[in-house]
Formats: sequence, C-alpha cells, structure tokens
Amino acid sequence: MSDLTFEQMLEESFKTIHTGEVVEGTVISVKPEEAVLNIGYKSDGILTRHEYSSEPNLDLTTVLHEGDKITTKVIKVNDGEGQVVLSYKRIAADRGNKRIEDAFNNKEVLTAKVSQVLEGGICVVVDEVRIFIPASLVSDVYEKDLTKYAGQEIEFVVSEYNPKKRRYIGDRKQLIVSRKSELQKALLEKIKEGDVVEGTVKNVTDFGAFIDLGGVDGLLHISEMSWGHVESPKKVFSQGDKVSVLIKEIDGNKIALSLKFADKNPWIDAASKYAVGNVVEGKVARMTDFGAFVELEDGVDALLHVSQISKEHVEKPSDVLKIGEMITAKVVDFNETDKKISLSIKAMFAPDPAEEKAEEDADVVSVNIDEVIANEEQ
Repeated sequence: MSDLTFEQMLEESFKTIHTGEVVEGTVISVKPEEAVLNIGYKSDGILTRHEYSSEPNLDLTTVLHEGDKITTKVIKVNDGEGQVVLSYKRIAADRGNKRIEDAFNNKEVLTAKVSQVLEGGICVVVDEVRIFIPASLVSDVYEKDLTKYAGQEIEFVVSEYNPKKRRYIGDRKQLIVSRKSELQKALLEKIKEGDVVEGTVKNVTDFGAFIDLGGVDGLLHISEMSWGHVESPKKVFSQGDKVSVLIKEIDGNKIALSLKFADKNPWIDAASKYAVGNVVEGKVARMTDFGAFVELEDGVDALLHVSQISKEHVEKPSDVLKIGEMITAKVVDFNETDKKISLSIKAMFAPDPAEEKAEEDADVVSVNIDEVIANEEQ
C-alpha cells in the first residue's frame, strides 16, 4: 500500500508546468476583464484581457466562451495567490515574429490597420507584432498630417526585421511608387497629344493645377486654363474637382494639359462679331495711362485709347472709367493676325465740322501701342 496521502496522490496526478511553457486549456468562466482556464494543473490559469490582446478596451466575453479550447503560454506558475498567469498575446506574438520574418524574406505585401499615429510616423500590428512606418515611408509625397490614416487598413512591406532589438520597420512608399510607375507606363502607352481625358484636381498652386489622370499627374498651367485671363488658379479649381482636359504636349513622362479647346476659341468668329464699324459692349478689365483694355468676351480684349474715350479731353482713363464698368464703343480697327482690336467711344458721336478742321490742322502724334505696353509692363 502506498505511503502517500490522498492529497499527495492528488497533487501527483496533476502535470507539472514551468514558466514559458505552452499549454492548452479550456475556458471555465469568462468576464470582460479576465478568463479562467482549466489547464490540467492543480491551479487554474488566469488570462487577462491585456494578455489576450493589445486591442484597447477589449471585452473578453465577445471573443471567449465557456468550453472554448485555447493555447497559451505560462508567464508565472504562481501569482502569489496560487494561480497560474497565462498569456495568449505572447503566443500570437511568437507566431507574428515568424510571420513578419517570412514576409521580410519574401518581400510579401502585408495588410494591417493603423493602430497608432505618432509624430514621426504610424504603427500597425500584425499578429501582435508592432511595426513602425516612418513618416517618410508612409507616402511618396510629404504628409503634413498623418492622423487621416488612423484606423485605416493599409498595405506595406517589411523593410527592416530585427527581432533581437524588437525593431520592425514597414514601408508603404515603395508600393505607391511602383504602382504609379506601372500606371504611368500604361497611361503613356494609351494617350496621345490632342486627346481629351478625364482627371481629378490633385493640387492647386499659384501657377497652375496638377491633374491626376489615373496614376499620372499632368500640369494645367494658368495660361492654359481659359481663353481669357485667369487671375488665380485657386479661384477656379479646388482639390477633388473633376475636369475634362486636352493633352497639349507629352514630353517623356511630363504631360502638359490645356482647357483651350479649339472649337471654343473666341477668335474663330471674331472677324464678323468685331468687324470695323460694329458697336460692341465690354467690361473695363484694366487701365494704363494711355488707355483702357476692354474685355469683350473671355479671351478677346480690345484697346480703348485715351484719345478715344470722350469728345472732351481726357488726361487719364481712370479719370472717367472704373475697373469692371460696362461700356459701349465702336470698333475702329480689327487685326486678326495679331489679335488686336481698337475701340472708340468718341466715334459713336456725330463729328463736329469745326473739330474735324482743328484736328486736320493739328500736329499728328504717332503712338506705337506695342512699345508703350512693353514699357508699361517693365
């Protein structure tokens, strides 16, 4: 007959366990904060939510139920109260390390949700392994605000794997660059100069707008935004606007765009609309000392010389005219080749014979308008 007591025999019937050992247990009970497991040892195992997952505020009752089988790792054989402390998260992390190592070696593209946004980058978690993606590797363009990535699922590759230092670095930028290169190649093979394509305004600057044509950006310069004068691209376009643009020029991977469609050219029928003798309406667009430039329509400006503003002597156009004012005048000269039109308000009035005689006797002063404009702009 054995000399062992019942308690000793009962204790020997339980297996022995050690810290770091992997054990399988059955969930006996579960609360939001912790679960109790039967691991075939003399004491039950305790699995807290913090050792189950790194997910904040996780309710264990939503992921574990009585009777569930689960594999865990022993952290402590005795927590001071006779219970065994277990961890599921560390088992997952071991698997995660292997997963990250394989992904690093095979250059595999991983997908994970952004768990944290830091000042210098973002973090994702793959099988309980935390991977840091520096701000410089988040995108192919400078990202001032990374908070927009919070909670997003993103793709990346592991560019650095160092388990000894627990250093895991991800790279999203190289995927973006590679895919853009593929899209660029495909697009450049498909489009040609003269094509009209759909795009989305990606960025607006003082000199123009960059249009995303589907992975490739084209530049719509301010001078190509309209047949008329555009004061500021930012007053015309906003980020995200959809626009149909003309492929004006392709130079390597650079694409110049335009909104100056030939059938919309205002000079197509200008010869008939602004023939000498026609009376027209226009808006005073800008003024100089020698005259006012009148916008007849987008892309068609005419000069109203100071001597033609009134029958009376006018010292400066600004003495009698205002920017934005609508005026009616007669076309006195039309030059389609140079795209120049001259107007006269004075010519709309019946000539005074005495004035005509005085003008004939007066010295004639010749003014080269192009030279005056050039000097004015300098």
